Amino acid sequence: MKKTVYATPQDAETAFYDAFTRNDLEGMMSVWADDDDIYCVHPQGTRATGVADVRESWRQIFKSRQTLVFQLRDQHRVHGMMLAVHSVYEHIEVAGEAAAHGATIATNVYLRTERGWRMVAHHASPVSASAPQPARIVPKTLH
Repeated sequence: MKKTVYATPQDAETAFYDAFTRNDLEGMMSVWADDDDIYCVHPQGTRATGVADVRESWRQIFKSRQTLVFQLRDQHRVHGMMLAVHSVYEHIEVAGEAAAHGATIATNVYLRTERGWRMVAHHASPVSASAPQPARIVPKTLH
């Protein structure tokens, strides 16, 4: 599998949600680092650690073939020279379903590698219906 070079953490994040929307396992894995220290926690799931387990976790999700539509809100970003952390509220709709699903809050961690920015961690959790969900973007840069 040929990996795309992501010039910025945001490029990697855009590719992540694009692959998620398209149920594209190869596209999803092109975003991730080739490192056995990577990990992924899906809502109410266990932690998948390492490339093989992370890949299998996405394969299981994509086999449903549901078309998901994401609206990302309240994006909080912290960027350094080698590491970026994005916290986002994922508002998810499933194509063909009238009711919207509850929000999920996700933390996406990206590492700058010799082949561009790569995801090293994704942790998503459901948000309580009573939790406030502002709609602002707050980028931050570390020096």
